[in-house]
Amino acid sequence: MIQVQLKLRPTPRQVVLFDNWLFSLTGVWNWAVKKIENDAHDGIYYSPKRFQNLLTGHGKRIGIPSHTLQGMLSTAHTAWSRCFKKTAGKPRLKGQRNKLKSIPFIDPIQSPQNNYVKLPGIGAIRFHKQQVPTEKIKCGRVIHRASGWYLCLFIDAERSAIVRTKEGRIGIDPGFTHLITLSNGEKVKHPHELQGSLARLGQAQRGHDRKLTARLQERIANRRKDRNHKLSLRLVQENVFIAFSRDNIKGIAKKFGKSVSDSGHAQLRSMLKYKSHTGGTEYVEPESKNSTRTCSTCGALTGPAGLAELSVRHWVCPCGAEHDRDVNAAINTLIAGAGTAHERSRDVA
Repeated sequence: MIQVQLKLRPTPRQVVLFDNWLFSLTGVWNWAVKKIENDAHDGIYYSPKRFQNLLTGHGKRIGIPSHTLQGMLSTAHTAWSRCFKKTAGKPRLKGQRNKLKSIPFIDPIQSPQNNYVKLPGIGAIRFHKQQVPTEKIKCGRVIHRASGWYLCLFIDAERSAIVRTKEGRIGIDPGFTHLITLSNGEKVKHPHELQGSLARLGQAQRGHDRKLTARLQERIANRRKDRNHKLSLRLVQENVFIAFSRDNIKGIAKKFGKSVSDSGHAQLRSMLKYKSHTGGTEYVEPESKNSTRTCSTCGALTGPAGLAELSVRHWVCPCGAEHDRDVNAAINTLIAGAGTAHERSRDVA
């Protein structure tokens, strides 16, 4: 299964139709969220199929295809299922400040032809020229962003194999001065997409220009996503084994704020994980405890520790080894990752 996003070019009539659908589906979402919550207090639970059929016949009344309503109910049911399993937070109601921005199409969609794609209840919509795989399109979702309307297609196809260029083995230590530090000594420069746009973003916020603010934030996110895609692809192509230090991102964010979100380490880890599976690279995430303090040569806890010694970037171990703080942590991550991979392969055997 692969995902392809098309930038749509809807007509004014289609834009009005999308807006009307989002308004109606907001009420459907809020009703579904409260319905599941209130019934759960009374010990009443629904299967996915049973919950999808609660609004049978309502599609004609509000002018929305019934399968789109079922898709919205299914999304609400899935959100609550994740909440009950404690893998996600409680679903939030939609409103003026937290708008609904997507419309589900759960039925198969015909393959686009001549830069047009047909959607149930909407008709043929033009999109910017783009190559789309010819395999079966299982479903789709229209998304409204600050830069316009997009169609996200889920296609039943296999990802292209990632071509191997080297046979390296690396440990990765995430940082904020440098984006990441590798165990081979390479330090990847931090682009600081957010810092480069703060002046313009602040100007738009002070001017209460919500559209421009949203557009700038989307642009920053796109740049961050683009560099993480390119970096993760390069790392998977060059290495057969990757160990990425698993830090407490939420805890670090409480102390260092915007610099953590600007780094996008969680997104980078997610990309490395699924690309490693496609490219045949072994990927592990060992614990980062004492990775900075431990000497990668003798294994003694002689390095700087705590916030008070965060400024110490180079140190010398009593054994005589000289260390760069970040490179040493990356080497320890590689050592710990190799041990984790060995234990995992032994358990499988």
